Amino acid sequence: MMETRPGANLVPVSETRHTVADPDLDVRGRDIVTTDDEKIGTVDEILIDDEQLRVRFLRVGSGGFLGLGKHHFLVPVDVIIRIEPERVWVDRDRAGMTDVPAYDPELVQDPDYYPNLYGWWGAPPYWGAGYVYPYY
Repeated sequence: MMETRPGANLVPVSETRHTVADPDLDVRGRDIVTTDDEKIGTVDEILIDDEQLRVRFLRVGSGGFLGLGKHHFLVPVDVIIRIEPERVWVDRDRAGMTDVPAYDPELVQDPDYYPNLYGWWGAPPYWGAGYVYPYY
């Protein structure tokens, strides 16, 4: 069954009965690091496509103190370049992260949110023609 709009089938894995098949790839709690070795946040959730059962995004929390003032953004799995036991590396340098699109459950209702997000990261969207999932 085809989804009606990009992102329509995305849910946090913690809100489903699913788990990450390989525990080494459950990256929740790991730091997100840029190509210039700068920490930009911590993975606090994994968003999956609940029809295709594929991880599509990591939700990253950044900033704040004791949870106050923290903001979130999404990282498409397509821009992950390396996964280590404590860190996940993304294909972006720190300077390129200044205007990362914010994640807010209200924002993602906008039909342009996910296409714009993929455009910002420079990655092909998972619903596009010829898309190849990066992990098998």
